[in-house]
Amino acid sequence: VQLQESGPGLVKPSETLSLTCTVSGVSIMNVNYGWSWIRQSPGKGLEWVGVWAYDGTVHYNPSLKSRTTISTDASRNQFSLRLTSVTPDDAAVYYCARDAAGPYDYWGQGTLVVVSP
Repeated sequence: VQLQESGPGLVKPSETLSLTCTVSGVSIMNVNYGWSWIRQSPGKGLEWVGVWAYDGTVHYNPSLKSRTTISTDASRNQFSLRLTSVTPDDAAVYYCARDAAGPYDYWGQGTLVVVSP
């Protein structure tokens, strides 16, 4: 199983951050797993952003919910993150990960997002 994040590394304040996670080795439609986005800002711990759960429901961090959308593209075996109205507080390394009903057992390598004019 492999996960790979992709997307712009630089986003301007107030714009929308869009990232994609391409999954190989397992179908994202497998009902045994959910697919999560997690981020880590400089000097801070890991922050859960949201998850596309095994049952097709989507759950978001309440602090980000109003700005976040997670979607899937089964034909490409990808899931995506959109975060609107970004601020410098959204600068972080963004990870995608497989949620195995408990631990995150597979992670992408992470992609750095900088928020700057």
